Amino acid sequence: MQKILGRYDRVDLPELGLNNIHAKIDTGAYTSSLHCHRAEINNGVLEFILLDEEHPEFTGMKFTCSDFQIRNIKNSFGEVERRFVIVTTLKIFNEEITTEFSLSNRGSLKFPILIGRKILRDRFIIDVKKRNLSYLEKRKLQRALKQNRG
Repeated sequence: MQKILGRYDRVDLPELGLNNIHAKIDTGAYTSSLHCHRAEINNGVLEFILLDEEHPEFTGMKFTCSDFQIRNIKNSFGEVERRFVIVTTLKIFNEEITTEFSLSNRGSLKFPILIGRKILRDRFIIDVKKRNLSYLEKRKLQRALKQNRG
């Protein structure tokens, strides 16, 4: 059964150590995108730093990835950009989804993560009047677990 998502939510990227990161749900975008401060290839290995100093979750930690692609991806202005694409796990509604993210500089944008149609298709129904539904469910579950322990 498809879950309902609002126009934005908070998601986790557990393999990258990111939790409760603001994500915009964008049915107009095919590929999902992740804010990347810096990315470069050294000896065939992609090295990248996520988010930036302005973001509260910024750690400055350098990630490496040997399994990546470089693709042409249309940005929101319809212009083609060459971007690095990585595969990682997205956690939303307590479901882990292995998916692709293009790395791009989203520093001037409100949401460091953009969730595109490729992830959304056949999994979620979008209700633009709603927001943070996955995050609210996660918090509710955490409170229930805490009460059961105490």
